[in-house]
Amino acid sequence: MPAQSFEDLQVWQKAHQYVLGIYRVTRHYPKEEMFGIVNQLRRASASITANIAEGFVRIGQKDKLHFYNISQGSLEETRNFLILSRDLGYISKSDYAELKGMAAEISRMLNSYCQGLMKYY
Repeated sequence: MPAQSFEDLQVWQKAHQYVLGIYRVTRHYPKEEMFGIVNQLRRASASITANIAEGFVRIGQKDKLHFYNISQGSLEETRNFLILSRDLGYISKSDYAELKGMAAEISRMLNSYCQGLMKYY
């Protein structure tokens, strides 16, 4: 049965869990990072799910692809900030590994979805 809402998409569900994970770990960052890395990580992670949701309602494949590609960019942005967080000692090795694995899975799913949409061009 086709998805009735963006919430039915597995990629959105997994990305939503990723966003929750980002929010969970960033609660423990130093206060001086609240308007730096924390803000950037949270905004970029929320952008992943927001663009999947927006892409879901778009009619044409080109429009859908555009929003899913923005989601991919936001995902890569979070990966960058997680590496920085790891290197600065703001995130535990286990939290980093968990989020890295989640990001890899979401990336694979988004890439597959985009590849499927590109077949219709």
